Amino acid sequence: MLKRKIDSRIREYYTHEKGALLVTGARQIGKTFSIREFGKTFKNFIEINFIANPEAAEAFKNAQTAKQLLLRLSAMTTIPLEKGKTLIFFDEVQACPEIVTAIKFLTEEGSYRYILSGSLLGVELKDLRSEPVGYMDIAEMFPLDFEEFAKNTGVSETIWEIVRTAWTHRVPVDEFIHGKMMELFRLYLVVGGMPAAVTRYLETSNLQQVIAVQQAILRMYKRDIAQYDPGSKLYIEEIFELIPPELNAKNKRFILKKLNENAKFARYENSFLWLKNAGVALPVYNVEEPKIPLLLARSRNLFKLFQSDIGLLACQYAEGIQLKIITNDKNINFGSVFENAVAQELFAHGFTPYFYNNKKRGELDFVLEIGGNVLPIEVKSGKNYEVHRALSNILDCGEYDIPEALVLQNGNLNRKGKIIYAPIYMVAFIKKEGNAPAFYSVDLSALR
Repeated sequence: MLKRKIDSRIREYYTHEKGALLVTGARQIGKTFSIREFGKTFKNFIEINFIANPEAAEAFKNAQTAKQLLLRLSAMTTIPLEKGKTLIFFDEVQACPEIVTAIKFLTEEGSYRYILSGSLLGVELKDLRSEPVGYMDIAEMFPLDFEEFAKNTGVSETIWEIVRTAWTHRVPVDEFIHGKMMELFRLYLVVGGMPAAVTRYLETSNLQQVIAVQQAILRMYKRDIAQYDPGSKLYIEEIFELIPPELNAKNKRFILKKLNENAKFARYENSFLWLKNAGVALPVYNVEEPKIPLLLARSRNLFKLFQSDIGLLACQYAEGIQLKIITNDKNINFGSVFENAVAQELFAHGFTPYFYNNKKRGELDFVLEIGGNVLPIEVKSGKNYEVHRALSNILDCGEYDIPEALVLQNGNLNRKGKIIYAPIYMVAFIKKEGNAPAFYSVDLSALR
């Protein structure tokens, strides 16, 4: 059984909060499994899947009160509804968005606990416009990040803490440990973080079987595209298929003209949003200046588009690339897979990464807001990782006053001036800092 970070998030929520938790994310990332495991901590666990049971969705649509909802719910299950001892799980809520609004009344009634899940496939965000603030929280789930992958494949807590301490103190990792962590990271590039693929690897160590699982997931995503958005499925599927070759291009930016010579962003915007909201693609937008707040400098129609799971990306490339990645073959360019892995990790850690491009200064792979500053990140897959014209130009620019920069690469950790050269697996330690003030008041005595 895979251990996931979401498991502790769910337990913590239901220990301290009275409301309901909605777990969202792409299909096949383990939402339902984690919720079912949590359900085992209750005496009674009731699961209602609105896709598998469309009658349930119809029954809840017209219910006006918690009493009506619970009466209809009791008619759908033979499991006892015991006060204080029952967890009710509403799955695939995108097929019954009314239940999201109804959660307020159910949690106010207070007899039972509730948890929800949805993939958001084909669902516009406005369907959650009645989200009951104060009665429901949302937790976004992703494929396994590198820390989850490492620990599930056998890296001990002791070794993980040794690596984390090296990152914290900006010192090299023991060379033997560093070599093994790089081997593990290359394996992660191939297996990825989809739970079914990781489980198959742990059970068999057979990469051909892992690839078969990944291919099945990709086929399922394409069926979802056809099923949930028939009006735009041609655009969406074309965009999805273009992610690997566009990332492999020199500048990695998504070029609309690959879809249509006269393509305009406005025409395809909904298709890009669909892929983002479905959780199967990760857009990273350009910023015109590396200044806080980055959102204000965002360019809406200039972006890179990453695959949501690095293993799926590797699977979409030519056959045989998996073995070349694992053996660190010098004849292939790791740039696109390294960069996709970093993007995936940053999203999983709650960041909104951007990239910077300027004709005069050059291009930065990623820029983040962290600790009240901008952190530029360059991702290097080759030996010449100390060559970074754009990064040097930005650090030399007094206008931006950037205190620190990061180059993620194959070698061990070392620091030169403002630049930290860290092993790429240390992307696992880039986390948000809780530096927001907890309490603040204004002295108004002079105005009284």
